[in-house]
Amino acid sequence: CELRPGLIGWMLLNFGMLTAQYERTGAVSAPMLLVNLFQGLYVWDALYQEGAILSTMDITTDGFGWMLAFGDLAWVPFTYSLQARYLVDHDPGHSVITLTLIALLSLLGYTIFRRSNSQKDAFRRDPTAPNVKHLKTLKTARGTKLLVSGWWGMARKINYTGDWLLGLSWCLYCGFGSIIPY
Repeated sequence: CELRPGLIGWMLLNFGMLTAQYERTGAVSAPMLLVNLFQGLYVWDALYQEGAILSTMDITTDGFGWMLAFGDLAWVPFTYSLQARYLVDHDPGHSVITLTLIALLSLLGYTIFRRSNSQKDAFRRDPTAPNVKHLKTLKTARGTKLLVSGWWGMARKINYTGDWLLGLSWCLYCGFGSIIPY
């Protein structure tokens, strides 16, 4: 229940919003296509990298409960699809240059998100592997190792920086006509 139901629900809702826009206007706008493309990439990535979720705090520490069930089954599909829902009825009128810049922000966010998470997962699986054995660590009070070089030397939670940039880019596709997509 950690990933699949909520993420697949999110994509189904997004596709429904894309279809609704087409039925109402006879076309699908570039912002709607880009929101669906980049949110679809994010969902595909999560499903493709599903094995990496097993080493996250959600699974190793928090366990399954109300927050995980509610978050996955309700919060993710019905709030993460707000940008697509907004775009059904609103065209922000972005120029090609603006859309290109937002798409570059999406790509930057995805790159930071994927590379930092991949590095962390590789280190958790085998800290002696050739691609991560050079990374420096700091021993915590619990006795675990905290990465302090590579992606994780740039910021404590660098993967969230990528997530934040992705989320911001999805909102920017909607323009500034409402706070709802943000």
